[in-house]
Amino acid sequence: MAELNFPDIDGPVAQRGIGIIAPFDLALERELWRWAPLEVSLHLARTPYEPVPVSVAMAELVSDAAHLTSATRNILHVDPEVIAYLCSSGSFIKGLDYERSLCDTICAAGARDAVTTSGALIEAIRALDVSRLSVITPYDEILTEKLHDFLGEAGCEVVRSNHLGLGGGIWKVSYRTIAERIINADDPRSEAIFVSCTNLPTYDLIEPLEQALGKPVLTANQLTMWACLGRMKLPMMGPGKWLQDVF
Repeated sequence: MAELNFPDIDGPVAQRGIGIIAPFDLALERELWRWAPLEVSLHLARTPYEPVPVSVAMAELVSDAAHLTSATRNILHVDPEVIAYLCSSGSFIKGLDYERSLCDTICAAGARDAVTTSGALIEAIRALDVSRLSVITPYDEILTEKLHDFLGEAGCEVVRSNHLGLGGGIWKVSYRTIAERIINADDPRSEAIFVSCTNLPTYDLIEPLEQALGKPVLTANQLTMWACLGRMKLPMMGPGKWLQDVF
């Protein structure tokens, strides 16, 4: 009988978990995994399907406290160290107090710690000392204005903004279109650029655009994973040089 030579008989690498609560239409799970170190596993739960386009109404529906409570309980059994509500619009739609209430709801349902995408954005701009920001969103004008209001409440001025006006299929937008919109949204006065929506693909654009524009390009999935990993005292993988040494 052949002898088996295992590289590490005590393996596999010990798993550390991040719980992810995503809206029903998330299509970018593969992008999330690219931010994670080897020892981190992502455990996803989704909010219930809502037959509405991407809009203020949808943002309110997918951030409902009952949905977040149910989703949190669905992933507690794998013992995540932190649970993230992975949704930009759902976490900025009603301002800073509402964003904090979403974290409170997740923790009240049993999570050890909680993060939201928009809360991670506020943490990042404060850590980087950013007070003037350019913004690109895939949303309509009304929902984009809600993001402006949220940032204004946090003391951050939006100096230029660009929105795509999409009601669905956001994950299908090409890198070329996104890159062009980011470049068009840049402004000499802005200290960073924020690309909203966890369903908008951005991973491979961050590094070349940061090099070209000379400022941080902050994206929704990047910030959410950065905030989660920071709480776990783990490094963020992938692009984003301005965030690498923060936390």
